[in-house]
Amino acid sequence: MSQKVALVTGGTGGIGEAVCQRFVQDGYKVVAAYNNKEKAEAWRVTQKEAGFDIEIVHCPVTDFEACGAAIKWVEDNVGPIDILVNNAGITKDGMFKKMPIERWAAVIDTNLNSVFNMTRQVFEGMVERGFGRIINVSSLNGQIGQMGQVNYSSAKAGMHGFTKALAREVARKGVTVNTISPGYVATPMVMAIDEEILKKIANGVPSGRLCKPEEIAHGISFLASDLAAYTTGSDLSMNGGSFMH
Repeated sequence: MSQKVALVTGGTGGIGEAVCQRFVQDGYKVVAAYNNKEKAEAWRVTQKEAGFDIEIVHCPVTDFEACGAAIKWVEDNVGPIDILVNNAGITKDGMFKKMPIERWAAVIDTNLNSVFNMTRQVFEGMVERGFGRIINVSSLNGQIGQMGQVNYSSAKAGMHGFTKALAREVARKGVTVNTISPGYVATPMVMAIDEEILKKIANGVPSGRLCKPEEIAHGISFLASDLAAYTTGSDLSMNGGSFMH
């Protein structure tokens, strides 16, 4: 049986890196999509030295044609994509009354339109082969909203509607579509925040700490597995108890 192929957008970032590493451990062929070539090439070398053989592909997720070219490269050089993790995302925070259209559009394009750009070009192949896993990385703030993040919260909430609607379309085709909604995750970017602010954030979480990237990767690993075949249109909330529903 051939190895499954997993493509992770934003694969060289904090959560993306943990997901890629976990997928390698799960026995998949793994491709990390990137935007910054120099950073990605250095990252790939570091990963290989650590024992993780991960391919990389340039993929500006806001560009539909560029996404198609990246997907074609993966299919031609690695294999048909069985697992797609839509993880790429940015923040451009600010209060709504001062938010310019450019800041709104950049976040919607990167965090939500990218999900269409990638998924639209892989799901038909998944349907034809009778297997597929589409996993969209949303956020706690897409569920509860966050002051100063109208753009980000809107994009992440939009992922949930996308997930549930598409899941209904492909439920009988062997393809599942799910979201995962992390709370505050201890990525290198987050850990660079002032220590006192980090303590305040952690104290505001019922579990009293930030989530580890590996914990998010474990959740995504489950959603990508064969045993998750009956789980679709769902959201896996991993937020330490910050939002319960």
